[in-house]
Amino acid sequence: MNPHLAPVAVPDPALLPHVQQLCDLTDPYAHGPAVDALFAAAMAETNAWHTERSPFFRSLYEATPPAEPYRTPLVHANFFKRHEVLSIPREDVELHLTSSGTTGQKSQMFFDHWTIRSAQRMVARIFERNGWITPDQEVNYLLYSYEPAPSLNLGTAFTDNYLCDFAPARSVEYALRHTGGDHEFDPFGCIAALRRFEREDAPVRILGFPAFLFFTLERMRAMGLAPLRLPEGSLVVLGGGWKGHADRRIEKEELYARVTEQLGIPGERIRDTFGSVEHCIPYVECDHHRLHAPVWSRVTIRSTRDLEPLPYGERGYLHLVSPYITSVPAQSVVMGDLASLQPGEACGCELETPWFTVHGRAGVSRNRSCAVAAAELMKGMA
Repeated sequence: MNPHLAPVAVPDPALLPHVQQLCDLTDPYAHGPAVDALFAAAMAETNAWHTERSPFFRSLYEATPPAEPYRTPLVHANFFKRHEVLSIPREDVELHLTSSGTTGQKSQMFFDHWTIRSAQRMVARIFERNGWITPDQEVNYLLYSYEPAPSLNLGTAFTDNYLCDFAPARSVEYALRHTGGDHEFDPFGCIAALRRFEREDAPVRILGFPAFLFFTLERMRAMGLAPLRLPEGSLVVLGGGWKGHADRRIEKEELYARVTEQLGIPGERIRDTFGSVEHCIPYVECDHHRLHAPVWSRVTIRSTRDLEPLPYGERGYLHLVSPYITSVPAQSVVMGDLASLQPGEACGCELETPWFTVHGRAGVSRNRSCAVAAAELMKGMA
């Protein structure tokens, strides 16, 4: 068995049997009444788990109307920027990740073995379904994220490095180079790596922030470089957004067209993703470039006025629910993103679960995400 798909056990099988069963589902987009019932049972178990172990969550849960779906309180992602709330002993924390860059407010998220491994296995299930796990095919990686450094515990860096496990690395290049005390964006290093990769016979995998990829393409065009043709089987998996450079953001359709034009990678091999350190469920675009909800989560859009659920098509706060997490009471997180939800059949692909579109951040805040911090490194470089 592929090690990324190996079994992993919940902390207490007697208390969390339905959580185990839900997270063991092998089809990442299974749906139907039986799956819905299993999801509801798993949510009841995880709510009971956190109610017993977190006084913070217990107080919220007792004040939540039973009519609320899954009777799960709404916790805003910003809460975790100011508070450390655990449902496990500190000694059971296997991994500590943060959400932002070198300064500013950071979400502090803590993971036990079950939580981080089950989230990783979800990623592996989706990659497996798309045929992106290739243990016999070496690839060259260009990571538009942070080069590893002592004490670096950013969630984006952890994720991008984990994605390198799905195909053996011939070489790995980083766009954000560690300079000793900080990281700096290296567009010329990225261009040199891409030109070298074109001459080799290994597929290329480009992972990370879309803004950095765009600025690399812009620099290539400004330098008058001819388009590259990266080897067949190359893949682009993006994530992180354009925060901090909204004035230069281009629509993803234009970015994908530029990647195809300048790097020779076809559109079906270019996918965006959505995720956060507060909610590690992977949302990966289908081949129609829609972010479908996987079987392990449910997506709701909440009114910006009163937080009531909104119907398909209307914009509001993105609310994400999943029972997978046992380390922190973050099974129901309201993000700072504005989004809209559509039924699965409105996509036209083979997936039938609902999908959402992210329209940008809600309001103006001083909070800085990983993408904001990373974008600041591009000042003067573009």
